[in-house]
Amino acid sequence: MHQQTYRKGMRDGIPVGLGYFVVSFTIGIAARKADLTPLQATIMSFTNNTSAGQFASFALIASGAPYLEMVISQAVINIRYCLMSCALSQKLDGTAAFYHRFFLAFGVTDEIFGLSVSQKGKLDPWYSYGVMSVAVPGWSLGTLTGVLSTGMLPQTFLNAMNMALYGMFIAIFMPAARDDRKLLPVIFISMALSTLIQTMPLFDFISSGMKIIILTLVISMGAALLMPVPEEDV
Repeated sequence: MHQQTYRKGMRDGIPVGLGYFVVSFTIGIAARKADLTPLQATIMSFTNNTSAGQFASFALIASGAPYLEMVISQAVINIRYCLMSCALSQKLDGTAAFYHRFFLAFGVTDEIFGLSVSQKGKLDPWYSYGVMSVAVPGWSLGTLTGVLSTGMLPQTFLNAMNMALYGMFIAIFMPAARDDRKLLPVIFISMALSTLIQTMPLFDFISSGMKIIILTLVISMGAALLMPVPEEDV
């Protein structure tokens, strides 16, 4: 049973892994500009599967920022993954071994979370492991290739590759919204509020990571209160 679920996760993770390979090209190029070696950049991508966190860390490394500032910035930018990990933990069956929560938390990204949380019923952790086994190497290998290809690709091509990340978001969440029309208003409200908080000068004092956290909490709590999911559908 676990083998079948694992293979299903691998199949679903192939588009994510391919997308990660393309998007992480720019991660590798940014890492090279920060004077990281190919080995350092690859290890960083394998242990820190987040584009926002890595881009922020490259800027801090290049500026010679102290370690404490790096730690704080990474905690702020990536704290949303704690929320995602808690959500996945609640979706696991009560009989699942405790260590599964640690392994799932390590591999949580926006796309892996989206695929895992959209599974009907209780989540079999082996499904998420299957997605991770394709997605995480794709992210790491893309970074390595980007480092080795520094200076060979035109800027217009790099800008086009950055759009692949948004394509992955659409591919993951729109099918779920098609099956459950309640998600459509949540998606559009999220887009509208995100645009407002990013563009209005009133919120300039809030870091980008904290903006994501605030939006996540406000929108998820509002959706839970106004459109609760029946217990039999969980």
